Amino acid sequence: MPVITFDYEDFLNLLGYDISKEELINRLPMIGADFDKIEGNKISIEFFPNRPDLASVEGIARASRNFFGFELGLKNYDINNSDITIQVDNSVKNIRPYVSCALVKNITMTDELISSLMDLQEKLHFGIGRNRKKVAIGVHNFDPIKPPFVYKAVDPNSVEFVPLAKIESMTLDEILKKHEKGIDYAHLLDGYKKYPLIVDSLENVLSFPPIINGILTEVTPFTTDLFIDVTGNNLNPINYALNIITTALAERGGKIFNTLVKYDDMSYISPNLTPKKREISVSYINKILGTNMKVKEVTKSLKKMGYDTEVIEEDLIKIKIPSWRIDILHKIDIVEDVSVGYGYDKFEIDYPKSLTYGRLLKHFNLFNVLRNIMIGLGYNEVTTFTISNEKNEFEKMNDKIKERVQIINPISEEYSCLRISLLPSLLNILKENRHHSLPQKIFELGIIVDKNYKNKYNLAGLKMDAKSNFSECKSTIDAIMRDIGKKYKIDEKNHPAFIDGRCASIIHHHREIGYFGELHPETIIHFELEHPIIGFEIQAGSIIQDN
Repeated sequence: MPVITFDYEDFLNLLGYDISKEELINRLPMIGADFDKIEGNKISIEFFPNRPDLASVEGIARASRNFFGFELGLKNYDINNSDITIQVDNSVKNIRPYVSCALVKNITMTDELISSLMDLQEKLHFGIGRNRKKVAIGVHNFDPIKPPFVYKAVDPNSVEFVPLAKIESMTLDEILKKHEKGIDYAHLLDGYKKYPLIVDSLENVLSFPPIINGILTEVTPFTTDLFIDVTGNNLNPINYALNIITTALAERGGKIFNTLVKYDDMSYISPNLTPKKREISVSYINKILGTNMKVKEVTKSLKKMGYDTEVIEEDLIKIKIPSWRIDILHKIDIVEDVSVGYGYDKFEIDYPKSLTYGRLLKHFNLFNVLRNIMIGLGYNEVTTFTISNEKNEFEKMNDKIKERVQIINPISEEYSCLRISLLPSLLNILKENRHHSLPQKIFELGIIVDKNYKNKYNLAGLKMDAKSNFSECKSTIDAIMRDIGKKYKIDEKNHPAFIDGRCASIIHHHREIGYFGELHPETIIHFELEHPIIGFEIQAGSIIQDN
């Protein structure tokens, strides 16, 4: 979990109110934190990773004003209009298509701010940014650059500039091969013939996302105006990241100015701090928490967590959710915040009425056997998300969209449905690790969800290697079925993700319980891979029923 270290006096200056160190230490953990260490005025706090808005002392101070009752409700930040625009060229569409920007003026660069800003940037890169894959943040000195800006893709050897931490000019290709950050993150641009770049009206380079900024916009102790760019493959996470950074700087006295992001077919203003609106009933909250809170108690608890509230009916409350709260996805998340604002110390302690002992369910014993078999065959186990999307589940697998469990109001396009197969998830793992050496052999024993909302356990495996073939895959199935004591037959199968004539059904007790074979080249290319792949998927639950 992320650890945030700050100076107690700096925290008090940001808070704007007096609070003793003892009270801070005793009560702040109730927000969802744990003190890591305290050395004099240096305080280190470990927060749950679902709260990236608390990954800086500025965010902690804002939340503390609410939680300690100094200022209740939603904090509002003024956004000033500007004439700054950034034009997004179509050339970045299939590389890193989205960008959001903001200008924050009147910053006083203190040692505490510089340290906090750098730490927050790295924590956002690692957390919601997934190590810069989903979100990459550039922070620039605004003075030497001239808008309007352009976000475009260019040939790796057509542009050169001096990157941060260097004194010589480099092309984009040289940066990926010679610069420390380029070497670390070059894999994010694998397979692309052009690389993204942000330039100003004079073609000065601001940023080479998601790799490195240019030395021209290096932030110094004398910088007063900061220009921030955030790029990625999905608008939601980059907007959240921009909101978190700009509001943190506003807590330091900065003034936020917006930017117009222009595409050929759309445009939007960033940052957008408009709060999301939800409705929730008091009876639902009391049912979940086992309490008997009145409307006033619920609204006060919500305001202590930074929400604005409006009582619509006797049992119904409309709330405004801060635009930096990326963790609020469902009503249950709001209920959790009510419990935090209400105070965990107010809940009555109740002990279990009887003592029981647990044991593994029968099917988990078989699962352990299957895992041991796969490990014995040289496969590495992975665990992936049950949440997926139609593009991975169907489009990339050359399959027609089938009945599946869709997610209402998904946070992003990447998480729009529950998966019906393990193979797309495993192919994405191979995609993320394609820069590693071959062969690569992975498997997962995980849950898929059918159209009836039923969880089912499947076993799936993939091997990527230049010499992978159908016979080898059949040998793997032979070994699995032999070691669990099951007889089976095979029958020809047509599967859109596999090569015709090189895919077979696994028949057990006269019904299909799985399939295996060689993946079609189109499927391999769709997942940005280059080598032959064999794979299989077996209904582990069907095997259990026969035991």
